[in-house]
Amino acid sequence: MSSEDILKNCNLKMKKAYDVFSQDLASLRTGRANVAMLDIIKVNVYGQNMSINQLANISTPEPRLITVQVWDQNNVALIDAAIKKSSLGINPQIDGQLMRIPIPSLTEERRVELKKIMGGLAEKSKISIRNIRREANDSLKKDHKDKKIGEDELKNYEKKIQNLTDKQISELDKKLTEKEKEIMTV
Repeated sequence: MSSEDILKNCNLKMKKAYDVFSQDLASLRTGRANVAMLDIIKVNVYGQNMSINQLANISTPEPRLITVQVWDQNNVALIDAAIKKSSLGINPQIDGQLMRIPIPSLTEERRVELKKIMGGLAEKSKISIRNIRREANDSLKKDHKDKKIGEDELKNYEKKIQNLTDKQISELDKKLTEKEKEIMTV
């Protein structure tokens, strides 16, 4: 793999780590109903873990209500249990195959707890980005050791990879700060 390919691959992986972080943030409860909140919940059905959106139609008819129309009656209890076990702090009301999930307004205690959860998600993503940087640098060092690239090219690409890393972490921190402001606003 050429140095340029290593750099492109590194950039793609870092963007993917950032996208995963963004998805995780979208799934956190911020006082408004959001169908993405249920994305992180997996239900063990048919011998595998599946997202709720693979088992039901999810919608938000009101700002503080999520409805889940389950396709298979047998899965209602499993989805209910998975939602209750999640860290979202929500409690579904079951009406046949329709589940109504009221979203209570956030308490100050829950807001602080959500900030901690978001900080943990951000740190996990930063570690992932740093690991991607390390892998790319290791590939470059291997190419240098095998005499595929010179010392100057190695240093140049290491610097580019570090700049990519700094940029992604800075964007991640910016996104985290925006979400924290949103959550702490009453």
